Amino acid sequence: MGMNYSGNPFVFLIDTLFGLYILAVMLRFLFQWVRAGFNNPISQFLVKITQQPLRIFRRFIPPAGQIDFASIVLLLCLQMIAGLLIFSLQGVGIDPISLFFWSLAELLGLLINIFVVAIIIQVVMSWVKPGSYNYATSLLYSLTDPLLNWVRGFLPAMGGLDFSSLFVLIGLQFIKMAILPPLYQLVGMSLF
Repeated sequence: MGMNYSGNPFVFLIDTLFGLYILAVMLRFLFQWVRAGFNNPISQFLVKITQQPLRIFRRFIPPAGQIDFASIVLLLCLQMIAGLLIFSLQGVGIDPISLFFWSLAELLGLLINIFVVAIIIQVVMSWVKPGSYNYATSLLYSLTDPLLNWVRGFLPAMGGLDFSSLFVLIGLQFIKMAILPPLYQLVGMSLF
């Protein structure tokens, strides 16, 4: 999440524990959105650790097409609770609207970072062990292929070289630089 811990181990603990669970919910949402296989151990683990709160949220928040709004609301709630606890421990007062925009910025940053890391891992694996298969690579390809294939549709043939990963990484970094600073400025915080 990128918080400044200021020597407070409780801030570190809250940030880490909430961050890991938010990551799990975000991955489940993304894998569900891209229709990744849920019959592998990684997906089953994500389903098991996120099932209880999502079951409660789904009673009140129905999905719309492929978008599971219960997951999105759960992500926002978790991020806002984490932020409230962290800011309180640091002695920083924050109003609900600023907390919402801070949470939104944190979640968008996480979303972009997930795609960046997934693409980098996928590229490195294609150099080291091309064509190998395991559960993690299957999920990586399921996650990144829709975005990479969309970019490949715009790129001309380049003699067998695939530059789609490079263009997507540049695009993701541009989006991160264009969207996150204004959101943090709405909160009135400098980037930490």
